[in-house]
Amino acid sequence: MKRLFDVIFSLIGLCILLPFFLIFALLILFSSKGGIFYLQKRVGKGGFEFKLYKFRTMKPNADQLGLLTVGGRDPRITQIGYYLRKYKLDELPQLINVLIGDMSLVGPRPEVKKYTDLYTDEQKKVLMVKPGITDYASLLYFEENDLLAKSSDPEDTYIQKIMPAKLKLNQLYIQNMGFWSDMNIIFKTIKRIFLK
Repeated sequence: MKRLFDVIFSLIGLCILLPFFLIFALLILFSSKGGIFYLQKRVGKGGFEFKLYKFRTMKPNADQLGLLTVGGRDPRITQIGYYLRKYKLDELPQLINVLIGDMSLVGPRPEVKKYTDLYTDEQKKVLMVKPGITDYASLLYFEENDLLAKSSDPEDTYIQKIMPAKLKLNQLYIQNMGFWSDMNIIFKTIKRIFLK
């Protein structure tokens, strides 16, 4: 049922958003050097890695300077990238990941291997389900970049405080996952983006 829901709504979403995808693609191409998409390896269900799609919002090779984005005005972020990130529009290509089965619309956000390698055995239970575009943690930490910008050691703050808190929310989702729970999270995510 969940997979059918994901396929139908990712297809509908991609069809509706296609004109906007073309506009974003042109803005990205004309505003900075590099490709349209940014593909990053993330850890999915069962601990298997997959390539996650995003619109490119940073300068080429920016991830070599660190995996965390600190603040909305991180100097690595392009001018158009700032707005794509601000309204979470850079995440929309992940509908492709949903369609091909790497992800679900709702589920724990996928992490890079660097961080999943730090999970405890209990935390690794979040890898038993398919990762998603949005979840409870995405809602609570909508302004995560700004929180990290206030820290003297963003990496340590993420690993010691934010990541464990997000994983607890992920575990809560897994315990209560279902159609209506997913619909509630999707509705709250759309509302949060528009309130932004």
